Amino acid sequence: MLTADFLQFLYELSQNNNRDWFEKNKKRYEATVKKPFEATVAAIIERVLPFESGYGPIVPKDCIFRIYRDTRFSKDKSPYKTNVAASFNPKDIKSTADAMSYPGYYMHIEFGALWVGGGAYFLDKEPLRKVRTAIMQAPETFRALISEKNFVKKYGDIRGERNKVLPPEFKEASKSEPLLANKQFYFMAELAPEHALQSDFPDFVADYFKAGKALNDFFRKAIY
Repeated sequence: MLTADFLQFLYELSQNNNRDWFEKNKKRYEATVKKPFEATVAAIIERVLPFESGYGPIVPKDCIFRIYRDTRFSKDKSPYKTNVAASFNPKDIKSTADAMSYPGYYMHIEFGALWVGGGAYFLDKEPLRKVRTAIMQAPETFRALISEKNFVKKYGDIRGERNKVLPPEFKEASKSEPLLANKQFYFMAELAPEHALQSDFPDFVADYFKAGKALNDFFRKAIY
């Protein structure tokens, strides 16, 4: 179970994002952040597998992002992320690019915010064309999925950056389905971080993921 010190550590790290402070507090990080988060992700996996049986035997290390930032190509040279995050995808989704494009699930916790969601966050040209084609060919099915009561209650609507200019094949259909202009098709709920301290937090997250499963299945069928 995550504790209040889990969030407090992330806050203090945001105020002291340097190697000296982190090294002095590394044992505290291991005890109050890293290990409890691994256990939480393991518990979430247990709850996801019954409705995502194709995920196979994934373990926390397959899901959790490193806390160390890659600063090679960034103006921001802060060495650490001030959040913890996990992406829930099948075990054979190895690379970062694949993990971003696969319609899976995502969780992110920082001091002040909890994000839970999923969908197709990053789509290359061909997968994007396939998703748009699937929506254009079955607009009522797509609209029913994103209008489903529990999905709307938890996520509201689909998010994502949009193209100003669409390929000609989608222009007419976009008049009745504006979401065809999206380059991304993801759903995300911003929640109070205190939810992460609940004893039933793994069930809470799994319920959010489950609300997006039917839409993920629609995207997966289109892409694969």
